[in-house]
Amino acid sequence: MWQLVLYVAVLLAVTKPMGLYMTAVFEGRRTFLHPVLRPLEKILYRLFGVDETAEQHWMRYAGGLLAFSIVGMVFTYVLERVQQWLPLNPAGLGNVGAHLAFNTAASFTTNTNWQSYAPETTMSYLTEMIGLATHNFWSAASGIAVAIALVRGFARHSVQTIGSFWVDVTRATVYILLPLSLIGAMVLCGQGVIQNFRPYEKVKTVEGVVQTIPQGPTASQEAIKMLGTNGGGFFNANSAHPYENPTPFSNFIEMLMIFLIPAGLTYTFGKMVRDTRQGWALFSAMLVLFLAGVAVVWSAEQAGNPILTNLGVSQVGNMEGKEVRFGIPASSMFTTITTDASCGAVNNTHDSLTPLGGLVPMVNIELGEVIFGGVGAGLYGMLLFAILAVFLAGLMVGRTPEYLGKRIEQKEVKMVMLAALVLAFSILGFAGASINLPNVHASMTNHGPHGLSEVLYAFSSAVGNNGSAFGGLNTNTPYLDTAMGVAMLCGRFLMIIPLLAAAGSLAQKKVVPVSAGTFPTHGPLFVVLLVGVVVIVGALTFFPALSLGPVVEQFLMHQGRLWS
Repeated sequence: MWQLVLYVAVLLAVTKPMGLYMTAVFEGRRTFLHPVLRPLEKILYRLFGVDETAEQHWMRYAGGLLAFSIVGMVFTYVLERVQQWLPLNPAGLGNVGAHLAFNTAASFTTNTNWQSYAPETTMSYLTEMIGLATHNFWSAASGIAVAIALVRGFARHSVQTIGSFWVDVTRATVYILLPLSLIGAMVLCGQGVIQNFRPYEKVKTVEGVVQTIPQGPTASQEAIKMLGTNGGGFFNANSAHPYENPTPFSNFIEMLMIFLIPAGLTYTFGKMVRDTRQGWALFSAMLVLFLAGVAVVWSAEQAGNPILTNLGVSQVGNMEGKEVRFGIPASSMFTTITTDASCGAVNNTHDSLTPLGGLVPMVNIELGEVIFGGVGAGLYGMLLFAILAVFLAGLMVGRTPEYLGKRIEQKEVKMVMLAALVLAFSILGFAGASINLPNVHASMTNHGPHGLSEVLYAFSSAVGNNGSAFGGLNTNTPYLDTAMGVAMLCGRFLMIIPLLAAAGSLAQKKVVPVSAGTFPTHGPLFVVLLVGVVVIVGALTFFPALSLGPVVEQFLMHQGRLWS
């Protein structure tokens, strides 16, 4: 329990200073890093022909985002396809196949970082650094930029612009992601995370078997993997691998890295709309949902498998698929944190969780990962639900809803509902269309409700741009690589574009004076309403599918039934 208390205390302590710093960055004010980083920022503007004083209409902002993402995705795809002939490939790894290269390029472009491959036997050092690690910066910076654009929609009035995508993504990279990644990488190196370019080591075990031990520039990718809520591991075991996550302290630091920027952005939101209580309200709603998730996973894993208990097997909770270095508490926290955020990092196997324990990470993703969420994505996702909450409150009292002095009218509600429906339609549509296909059925390790959970989780992770794998499903097939790649693109861009449209519409509105009929959105009542809307919308949408998967599996487990 002390680990959770300490984690929440540290998170609370860093939220305000992080939020203040990011507010200064995106308002263009001087920070303590300006003497060092401002020259780099100006060079980048000059190099790419960007006028930092010119702002964009939401359509041009969205166009910049799409163009930036398309170019990055094509670059990564080509790099994977020709890596065999490029330098920094000491293991002599071949070119990546077409469907896997498409899946990976789409994955890292959308901040999903799903990996249908074993990284240490598939990607060269050059591909890892130039193709994948750089995308960890670009996709994270793009998410932050979109969140800031939406915040400006609330903060501004009677204007046509929401900022410049090129300036926002540059500042997010230069002033936030780069310095934090440098500090994070050094801390992780100090804990034993490797950072080298050595060829793979071949050693002889005590049994006389020759074993290959992968090497590589791991710490630098690990830092941005966590800070950018990306999640793509340098090794196949991800953050359960001792080269990526060697100690309990490194595990704590990596969990803190995942929530650092998303938590700070809630305070940034409050500062930019000139009412920090609004930011703390969002933070409180996120914290409540986070603690509830940890409690469910922790208690389910601590209870263990009743079938083993009934057989007289002594057990201290469910340790299957978990690292003994971290145990059930740290594994439960990591599971909840990584699926609250759009971070695919894992330090245990989700497929080995109890059904109820596995239900929580799946639900976290299907709620839109608004519980702190990915960098930027969590804030704009929670603002989506905040708009829905005030809309419902307005319906209950029979007046036009308002949020932060802006009337929430037909256009904003339509855009928000479109973004919300994209998530549900894509997850359930892709999973439903795939579950009975012969090639998908052949890829499933388990059948029955657990097999359904494997497929549902895979497409939830893809559309939700999470990237964590439930396990047990071989997704490296032409159909699943392609279908999941398309699902990732849908989940990212078909949600972002309507929200940018809503931001543009909100920025044009005039401020409505507060009246006796205005619903307050900074107190406990709003927090309760917001949490309720998040849970109810998710429950109504996904409960039927979840009932056929982890819920029924939980009941059957207590009846002594397992699935293989």
